[in-house]
Amino acid sequence: MIRRYFPKNLEELIAWHERFTSPMSLVGGFLIDNFIVLKRIDLWQGNALLIFYLILAPSAFILLNAIEAGRVRDTRLLSVVPALPVAAQFAFGGLFSAFVSLYSRSAGFFGTWVFIAILACLLVGNERFRKLYMRFSVQVAMYFSALFLFLIFFLPVVFHQIGTLMFVMSGLVSIGGVALLLYALSRIAPEIERQERTKSARSIATIFFVLNLLYFTNIIPPLPLALKDAGVYHALTHMEDGGYELSGEVAPWYERILPVREVFHLTAGESVIVFTSIFAPTGLSTPVLHEWQHYDSASKKWITTNTVAFTINGGRDGGFRGYTQKSGLASGLWRVNVITPEGLIIGRVSFIVVDTSVPPTLETTVH
Repeated sequence: MIRRYFPKNLEELIAWHERFTSPMSLVGGFLIDNFIVLKRIDLWQGNALLIFYLILAPSAFILLNAIEAGRVRDTRLLSVVPALPVAAQFAFGGLFSAFVSLYSRSAGFFGTWVFIAILACLLVGNERFRKLYMRFSVQVAMYFSALFLFLIFFLPVVFHQIGTLMFVMSGLVSIGGVALLLYALSRIAPEIERQERTKSARSIATIFFVLNLLYFTNIIPPLPLALKDAGVYHALTHMEDGGYELSGEVAPWYERILPVREVFHLTAGESVIVFTSIFAPTGLSTPVLHEWQHYDSASKKWITTNTVAFTINGGRDGGFRGYTQKSGLASGLWRVNVITPEGLIIGRVSFIVVDTSVPPTLETTVH
């Protein structure tokens, strides 16, 4: 009796999957990506999985278009037609789930979270619109987007450097990759490729323009760098074992869970220390900067008072630890932008300086 409730053929199985297991797969896949497979951006296992997805998706597209063009006669291959869009959906679901997980780790301020929201919409939309993968132009656009977003962080891991050159290379390699896909499709399904050529070119050009715009306006998080920890402190001691002993104010409970500015009670002659831990892939060494800014209430602008650079070396799970300090701070709003030499924001430490004659209660932590 129970067998009648189970799918009877491939098409019913796919419909059953979309109705019952797809939502759970979305959540489960994201958790697996975030906490197991992609714990670090430079581990070969996680990148190998993403490369597998990038091979699976175009393979499904090529076979799908070959069948539609009448190039495939084998009944066994024809019987899997309903599964091909699902295979592409599975691949893109894995890719965009990974992108949300990885890019969110480098999201340092509101603008970058807008980009994460866009990725999340693509992820959720991927789970709901399988039939869109039957369209040639959608296939090309999705693949170009996924390949570009992957190469943005993969090439820096491979070449051990970051910056505009790596981003430009990512775009050029992505264009080359999608050109190869279009060439293969033109040989297999020339009529379909010819009909969709203009629409596909427009899609590629639009995506290329949008991603370049987001990068050069500092909206795309600066992967593969990620701010693991940051804070403002009154005292710092570099210990013999290489760790840091930091003394900071005892924060109210709500400051630990809400995005509110920390209050720094400054006594006469005291310095303010900003400490950061920045993750970078193994083999990557690059300068980063602490940009100290004070908010001028008269002009309603952030004024840069000084910028201090130091070099980080990749490989440590908890990130490379570094700090800068400044004395003679005026009371009011302050922030320290943690940036790359090209001005991309890795993270930000915001706090309010309040002058006081009574030293605050401090607690000590080890990093």
